[in-house]
Amino acid sequence: MRVGVVGFGQWGPNHVRNFRMVDDCDVVRVCDTSPARLGLARKQFRDLDTTSDPTAITLAPDIDAVVVATPVQSHFALVRQALEAGKDVLCEKPLASTVAECRTLCELAAAKRRVLMVGHVFLYNPGVQHLKIDLDRGELGRVYYMDATRTNLGPVRRDVGAIYDLASHDISIFNFLLGAQPAEVSATGGFFLQEQIEDIGFLTLTYPKGVVCHVHTSWLNPRKVRHLTIVGDHKMAVWDDMDNLEPIRYYDKGVIADHYSSFGEFQMILRDGAITSPKVKLFEPLMHQDQEFAGCVRSRRTPAASGEFGLAIVQVLEAAHESLKNQGRAARVVAS
Repeated sequence: MRVGVVGFGQWGPNHVRNFRMVDDCDVVRVCDTSPARLGLARKQFRDLDTTSDPTAITLAPDIDAVVVATPVQSHFALVRQALEAGKDVLCEKPLASTVAECRTLCELAAAKRRVLMVGHVFLYNPGVQHLKIDLDRGELGRVYYMDATRTNLGPVRRDVGAIYDLASHDISIFNFLLGAQPAEVSATGGFFLQEQIEDIGFLTLTYPKGVVCHVHTSWLNPRKVRHLTIVGDHKMAVWDDMDNLEPIRYYDKGVIADHYSSFGEFQMILRDGAITSPKVKLFEPLMHQDQEFAGCVRSRRTPAASGEFGLAIVQVLEAAHESLKNQGRAARVVAS
């Protein structure tokens, strides 16, 4: 499988490295508009062909699959061009700037019978995958709510705000773990460094069966935090993506409404049990994501982070920005 990578910024070099390690794959060409980045690409990968013209990848007859790792505003045009040329495409998240653009790309991929995958890399994170298996088994019981924190000092972007950049990760995790999409979302945020680009965001999402999810995102936090708490009626779980030794801890804790015959006898009993940390085999999520893409191209199957999955995330992001413009008023998520 001959791969071309458009964009050699933060993620592009990692994709080049990964696909060159995947069996029967090779990256034959890289595109970037920066001469300095192309010079770095040639230095890191000495036999790599480089170009500043994206059509030398999206339309090239010697390219089978295209990786798009460019700013969000360029995704739609590049992905559409590659799909129309009969290429399979892996595009970094979010798939496109608007729901309408995402829907067009999904319909085009289906018409061309091409694999369209979105780089929602946390679907391939070992901790998230472990939680998914246990949630599907009912280990935590009925899920009440999830609470996520994703903060750091920078990097500050100019193309999208903290919600599109950071909250998209946690929305993808919520959707993946719950196997559902929220019905509505409310969002508030702060615009401190740039007038129309939020630096912080607070989202509350309402999922089917009454599950409430919350995420705090920020570029203006002194600590890098990647944290998720899941509360069920049987157990609770905490996942810390910054902890390589014990990324997941299960708490055998809960609240029990005791049996009573009158209101005066009513009481809540706190159940406080053991704390366990399962063995989680660590691996590089991006490598697993790229391997999944290559496998889907070969077998013509649909990836977990499909175009439709990416479309669902952008539907939530659009609703979140509608809420943000309306001072946090809840906005309905319009699903396909």
